[in-house]
Amino acid sequence: MRVSKLYAPTLREVPAEAEVISHKLMLRAGFIRKSAGGMYSYLPLAWRCLKKIENIVREEMDKSGAQEIMMPIIQPSEIWEESGRWSVYGDEMFRLKDRHNRNFCLGPTYEELVTTLVRPDVRGYRQLPLNLYQIQSKFRDERRPRFGLMRGREFIMKDAYSFDLDNAGLDVSYKNMYDAYVRIFNRCGLKFRPVEADSGAIGGSGSHEFMAIADSGEAAVVYCDKCNYAANVEKAELAPIVAPEEELKPREAVNTPNCKTIAAVNEFLHEPIEKSVKAVAYASEKGLILCFVRGDHDVNEIKVINAAGVSEVTMAPPEMLEAAGTMGGFMGPVGLDNKKTIILVDPTVMNMHNFCCGANQVDTHFINVNPHRDFEPTIVADIRLAKEGDPCPHCGGKLTEARGIEVGQVFKLFTKYSVPLKATYLDANGKEQPMVMGCYGIGISRTLAAAIEQNYDKDGIIWPVAIAPYQVIVIPVNTKDEASNAKAEEIYKALCDSGIEAIIDDRDERAGVKFKDADLIGYPVRVVVGPKTLAKGQIEVKARQTGEMTMVEATGDYVSAIKDVLNKEK
Repeated sequence: MRVSKLYAPTLREVPAEAEVISHKLMLRAGFIRKSAGGMYSYLPLAWRCLKKIENIVREEMDKSGAQEIMMPIIQPSEIWEESGRWSVYGDEMFRLKDRHNRNFCLGPTYEELVTTLVRPDVRGYRQLPLNLYQIQSKFRDERRPRFGLMRGREFIMKDAYSFDLDNAGLDVSYKNMYDAYVRIFNRCGLKFRPVEADSGAIGGSGSHEFMAIADSGEAAVVYCDKCNYAANVEKAELAPIVAPEEELKPREAVNTPNCKTIAAVNEFLHEPIEKSVKAVAYASEKGLILCFVRGDHDVNEIKVINAAGVSEVTMAPPEMLEAAGTMGGFMGPVGLDNKKTIILVDPTVMNMHNFCCGANQVDTHFINVNPHRDFEPTIVADIRLAKEGDPCPHCGGKLTEARGIEVGQVFKLFTKYSVPLKATYLDANGKEQPMVMGCYGIGISRTLAAAIEQNYDKDGIIWPVAIAPYQVIVIPVNTKDEASNAKAEEIYKALCDSGIEAIIDDRDERAGVKFKDADLIGYPVRVVVGPKTLAKGQIEVKARQTGEMTMVEATGDYVSAIKDVLNKEK
C-alpha cells in the first residue's frame, strides 16, 4: 500500500467530543469517523486491525472445536417472549416493527436465537457437546454512549454458545473457552487479567470477565498480592471482619442534632468510624430493602440484588421509608419489622459489639447496639464493596485495586434458556433432558480500543505487531532524490515479497510530516531512506515501541535485519 493512495485523513487537533485516549487517537490518526452518537464508520486502517483481531479469534475458536455460523441481525420478538426477556430487557433494546406490524429487535445478544436454532435439529445425546460462534454487529441503545468504541450503540462482537449434556460437560466447555480466551488476548498483545464476575442480565451463576488493565477502564477490579484470586469489585467476595470481644452494654438512645452522616455522628459522639453502622435504602419489586454495613464500608448494589433475589434496585423515596417507620439520615435496624421490610445486614456488622446506628427518629441515634440481642435481620449476606487493602478471601493476602476494560466474558448459563425455550435432547435411556448451556463473548471493536489504551505515547499509537494495520512503513526522506527514492521502492517491494505487511510513504511531503504521521498511526517499525545515510551505504530502522535506532547496510540482507527488529517488537 502507498500512503498517497491510503484513505486515512489525519487530524492535527484533538476533537472536543473525545474523552479517552483511544477515541482521540483513532479520530486523529484517521481510523474512525463518527456517524451518529455511539456509532462509527471504520476506515481502512481500523478495518485492517479489526480483521486481524477477528482472525486471531477465529483461529483460536476453530482450534477449540467451535464452529462458526452467522445469524441475522434482526430477531423476532416471539423467541424473546418465550424466554421471558422481551418485557424485561429494558430500554437498551432497539425495537422495531415490520410492515405487517410484527415486533422485532436489533440483536443485543443471541441466547434466544441460537437456542431456538439448535432446538429442532439437536435431538440426541450423541450430537452433544456442540459449540457455535459468530462474529457479528450487536446493538444496544446505551443511555449515554461514550468513550468511542468502548461504549457504543453498535459494536462488533464474537459470541459463542456451548450446549452440553450436563454440568460436568459444561465445566469442560467453560474451561476450553477460558483457555482459548487467554491465548487470544495474549496473541493480541494485551495486558489482562481474568477476574470473577457477576453474570448480570445474561443470567447464570458462573462467570469470568477478561479485563484489559488500563487507567481509563470503567470497571474496578481487585486482585490478591499473594495468590491468583482476582475479581470485579461487584463480584469480589469479602470475608467477615471479626471485632474484638467486649462486654455488652445497655442500648441507649442519644440526641444527635443535625447529624445525618456517618462522619457527623462519629464526630459528635467521639467514636471511631469502625464502631458505627451505615444504612442504605433501596426500592425493589419485593418492596423496601434496608442495607447495613460498617461505617467505613460501602454497599455493593450488585450483591444486594443477588442477596435479595430481585431484578433491580433504585434509591428508596422518603414516603417508602416513612411507611416502614424510618427516615433518611437516621435509619437503623432496631425496632423494624424484618418480615415487612427486607433488613439486609453484612456479616461484619453481625460480628460487631456496642455500635452506633440510626434510631429511626429525627436527630436520634442508638449507641451500644448489639446484633441478635437488639435486632434480627431478614438476610445476612456479604453486601459490601471491595476496596484496596481488604484481605483476600482465599489466602488472607491484601487486595490491590486496578482499573480495567472488559474485553471478554464467559458465562455458565446452565438451563436458564434451554428450559423456557424447550431445548432438550434424549439421553441414553431415551429420557428428555434440557441442554446445559454456556455463553462466551469477546468485544472485537472494544479490544481494538483497549489495545490503544495500553499502548501509546505523546506522539500517538504504539500497536502490538499482531494487530497493527501494517508492520513496517518505508519512508523516502526526499522523493525527488532518485537514488534514495529508488532504494525505498526496492526495500518496500522486498519486504512485501518476503511476507511482511509494508506500506511506503510516497507523498511529496516534508520528512517531518511523514515521521509525525507514522508515529501517530503507530506502525511498529519505521525504515527511513535518505541521501545522507544512503551515501554511507546505510538505511535507518527505528522501533516504535522502544525508540531504538539501528543502522542497517543498504546493500546487505536488510530484510532479515528489519525482521529482527520487528520480532523484538512482538
